[in-house]
Amino acid sequence: MSSIDKTVKILLVEDSKITRRMECKVLNDLGFNNVIEADDGEHAIDLLSKHPDVAVIISDWNMPNMGGIELLKWVRQQEKYRNLPFILATGRAQKKEVVEAAEAGASNIITKPFAPAELLKVMEETFSGSTLQTVSDEIPTRELVLEASGKPILHIAHIQITDHLTLGVAKYLIDTGRVSPRHFAALQTICMTSWNPVQEALEKGTVDGALILAPIAMDLFAYNVPIRVVLLAHKNGSICVRKKEPIRSLENFFRNKTFCIPHELSIHHIISHMFMSELGLRAGITGSREGDFYYEVVPPVKMPEFLKMNPDASGFMVAEPIGTKAIAEGIAEQVFLSSEVWQNHPCCLVAVRSEVIEQHGEAVEEFVRLMVEAGNFIARKPEKAAEIGVSFLDPQKVLGLKVPILKNVLTESQGIRTDDLRPDTDALDKMLSYMSENMAIDLNVDVGSFVDMSFCDAAYKESSSYIPRPSRLLNVKALIARINEDIREKRISAKSLLGQEGKYLIFNLCNQQYGIDVLNVKEIVGIMPIREIPQAPSFVKGVINLRGRIIPVIDLRLKLSMPQAEYNEKTCIVILEIPLEQKVFHLGLVVDTVSHVETIKARDVEPPPRFGSGVSVPFVKAMAKSNGNVKVLLDVMNLFEKMELAKIASV
Repeated sequence: MSSIDKTVKILLVEDSKITRRMECKVLNDLGFNNVIEADDGEHAIDLLSKHPDVAVIISDWNMPNMGGIELLKWVRQQEKYRNLPFILATGRAQKKEVVEAAEAGASNIITKPFAPAELLKVMEETFSGSTLQTVSDEIPTRELVLEASGKPILHIAHIQITDHLTLGVAKYLIDTGRVSPRHFAALQTICMTSWNPVQEALEKGTVDGALILAPIAMDLFAYNVPIRVVLLAHKNGSICVRKKEPIRSLENFFRNKTFCIPHELSIHHIISHMFMSELGLRAGITGSREGDFYYEVVPPVKMPEFLKMNPDASGFMVAEPIGTKAIAEGIAEQVFLSSEVWQNHPCCLVAVRSEVIEQHGEAVEEFVRLMVEAGNFIARKPEKAAEIGVSFLDPQKVLGLKVPILKNVLTESQGIRTDDLRPDTDALDKMLSYMSENMAIDLNVDVGSFVDMSFCDAAYKESSSYIPRPSRLLNVKALIARINEDIREKRISAKSLLGQEGKYLIFNLCNQQYGIDVLNVKEIVGIMPIREIPQAPSFVKGVINLRGRIIPVIDLRLKLSMPQAEYNEKTCIVILEIPLEQKVFHLGLVVDTVSHVETIKARDVEPPPRFGSGVSVPFVKAMAKSNGNVKVLLDVMNLFEKMELAKIASV
């Protein structure tokens, strides 16, 4: 439990309105509600003069007029603020910035984007006196966790992206008894919220290894963190999407807008920079006046929400399945796949602490061999791998992943590849060169020392079916021409219909078949007495008492402006579960008859018509053709206006 007084006044300094709103929410979620906001350093100085009781400053690094580092230096020059806790927030995340922040007098530094737990940890350290000036520069040694037999339990960190499915399949192979490790006791996978805790865990030695972005691992290695790369986690696998709205040209669409990436030290930053540069757009960082578009660092799982809610956001580049899911939900449109810019590029690496390699080399070799087997499993059995992936990547059902979406990602002809995980040192050198020559990011790394090829050499030596997938940079100008042609012809990605694939409850209304996603259906009951509610809309028939629960009932015929029908023994009430304001409420729909549950495939789905079918377009998700019939797939969330839904829920 936190020992910090939650009533302390916090000065939050951030120029991006949407980022400031997100960071305020993080603080509010932690119980800190006494927050004042400034949009740059000059504004912060003005607020400090009016609020002398500020207990801590949390400031962005890059801002117009006066940035965070300049604000920090000003604060430390004032006698009354010399000891005021000051936390610098940065999206750049390089180790050299930690050094610069410490020299300027920052109490602590946190990498954006940050989760509530990450911020709370930094604040607790700051208020307890554990600051950048007091913490030792000595890199902690990894203390391995051993079973009584002396075998290590391997603790491997990852985040919720398809790029890390090889780890999930490796664990599946062990858990189902298909593989029995001889040199390590167990594989403990640790799912983390973002790249920040993965980086920290690897640096501080709280894990044995991690699946981590290549440039982050390079940065750690450059600052003498004892890690070695033993394998790639995958090749390809990322996607660039744009906001789903009218567009005439790519250049004008992205100009003067923000574009989201998961981390500055990422392949997503590199490939999107290549693409935007070919468009003739200069990259800037939010907070700088210079640039034709501006990068914003956002957690992968938050990107669709950021794109949807921020009018200045144009798109994002991210590991799958985040992009395909956003397309399927109607939030985004595909721009390109990462392999269309850089074929078979590296992205995430398997980095292992040197202590583990030195003390338990046989365990590392066996783990690498298992990961290679897992990668081949994904390539051979993508549908089964998708099933494993939904459970592994979204165990709490927070992302709302579906097997069809993950299967599409795994079978995409230019998508992720897991059957060649050998580190490509030439490609890693290209990555370093591009960042240094074009992005002002210098990572002093000798790739030959950074990568340990011995383990993957041993693993692939045993594989008779191994076929290398060499990397190469492609013609971005030709790619842009093809995308602009798609825009002119108004072609849309087939991924946009993936969200409609799944199991549906099929029912009849007015001699037409309709479908509702079974995930929204709690149960089906026969017609029963309905108690009327005075002054309710005509389509609200009243309420029923279902085993002690009062449930409002809607006549779906009336709601869809169809003629009313007499209820009979075939009439059913479909009880739905509908999310509303972080709660779930139950609603009954009266339908003529219930037919069956049917699996609808994406190939059988077409976009909804602009008019017709007797149903207003907002209610319709798609049209499905199967068994010679056309079924109208309804979106229960769009059957009602939000206020209308809230009013019904209050019955």
